[in-house]
Amino acid sequence: MESTQRAVKVIPPRISALTRMPIASVVKRRVAGYARVSTDSEEQLTSYEAQVDYYTRYIQEKPDWEFVGVYTDEGISAVNTKKREGFNRMVRDALDGKIDLIVTKSVSRFARNTVDSLVTVRKLKEKGVEVYFEKENIYTLDSKGELLITIMSSLAQEESRSISENVTWGQRKRFADGKVSVAYSHFLGYEKGEDDIPRIVEKEAAVVQRIYCLFMMGKTPGGIARLLTKEGIPTPAGKAQWRSTTVESILTNEKYKGAALLQKKFTVDFLSKKMKTNEGEVPQYYIEQSHEPIIDPAEFELVQAELARRKAIGYRYSGNSIFASRIVCGDCGAFFGSKVWNSTSKYRRTIWQCNAKFKNGERCKTPHLDEAEIKDRFVTAYNKLTTDKAQLLDDCRIIQSVTSDCTEIEAEIGGLQEEMDVVAGLIRKCVEENSRDAQNQEEYAARYNGYVERYETSKTKLERLRSEHAQRQAKADGIGAFMFAISEQDVLTEFNAKLWTATVSTVTVFEDERMVFHFLTGADIEA
Repeated sequence: MESTQRAVKVIPPRISALTRMPIASVVKRRVAGYARVSTDSEEQLTSYEAQVDYYTRYIQEKPDWEFVGVYTDEGISAVNTKKREGFNRMVRDALDGKIDLIVTKSVSRFARNTVDSLVTVRKLKEKGVEVYFEKENIYTLDSKGELLITIMSSLAQEESRSISENVTWGQRKRFADGKVSVAYSHFLGYEKGEDDIPRIVEKEAAVVQRIYCLFMMGKTPGGIARLLTKEGIPTPAGKAQWRSTTVESILTNEKYKGAALLQKKFTVDFLSKKMKTNEGEVPQYYIEQSHEPIIDPAEFELVQAELARRKAIGYRYSGNSIFASRIVCGDCGAFFGSKVWNSTSKYRRTIWQCNAKFKNGERCKTPHLDEAEIKDRFVTAYNKLTTDKAQLLDDCRIIQSVTSDCTEIEAEIGGLQEEMDVVAGLIRKCVEENSRDAQNQEEYAARYNGYVERYETSKTKLERLRSEHAQRQAKADGIGAFMFAISEQDVLTEFNAKLWTATVSTVTVFEDERMVFHFLTGADIEA
């Protein structure tokens, strides 16, 4: 029996597998351009304008292309795409079906991060959107496109790493040379002077000095912020609304005492641009007397000691007066608070009594005090304390030396940091092995969780030790401020508010009207 040849008719494709558009279609492709410059310099902005003009004409001249527009970003780095509004808007429009083709200058203009570049290209490819890189002559829907993209993006990423590392090296070199860097546009009290040395702006410096004075008179950073806002004094950034965090940053910035601690933060990596507080990972540089101070160094240390004291008190601290959160009830341990008696008559006066006096079933028996009595008793206690001032100062130096010696704590901190680095490496290795080789998942989970637990335990110890280190340093600074305060004062004849703040930790009041003053040195004096 003769075999009959089968007739096969070829039906050619009518829709492109890549673009999903009809092959014989005369519909124009909707095309957008993307232009970006990475700095705000005049030269770069000229280049930016030229790019916009070029891509507008380039697209409009193509008869089979329909011009959608040119998406732009000015002064934005291409290391990642998170902050590039023009780029992100273009991608959204493309995914929404408004763009078929994106034209850009080169891979480095599109993205210098391989991951961002490939993720974006693949996302667009799934929707049939093509990207054309003119310099490299790459069409991403071409079969060779993705391989070339990967190679070019990797090269661009290495270039970005090199630039970033060069910038970082330059910054650290300036730090090592002792060159002070200040963000003057957001820094109250100084402007850029000759040889880049900060120069005092008298009007702003007066605001800084007032903030320190208000704080030492008992006000909280929040209270100071509200007062400055009410008075219409602009913030360091020129805004109307002050925040407590802004006041705190002024109270803790060593530049106001004429010193500079450089490299408080550092960039973790060049891709994320994420900043991290420097906890010893990279060098820091401390420059004494780097410029003229606005705040006397001794007063600055007093403020740091007071900040540490208030932090230890916590939420119970009240900023209504220099006596707030310092006078303690000998019966129940609560703080004394101020009360106004006869507020509407000529006999009006302010007294201090236990805040919990009427809150418990049994009233505290401690008496109320008026401010004159508190002040008189402080004068008596202070003069008792400083009867032999030379011996007192010698004792303070010994206490300060012992308190500030953190050699053992620092050694423990160093050991824990090394331990955490090792465990972090083990965790990475564990995850990599599990992703590469088939493993028993129960055994993997047990090993992984064991490493994580070990890491978290070390981390908790490290945080505790760092806290202890900071507390000891704060106490040593407080004793130093105490020494300065008493060395400047002989026999006290009348109440001195600054001396009160600099020397007294707390005062305990007993029901028999005794008052025991607890000084920062640890001495207890009854008055």
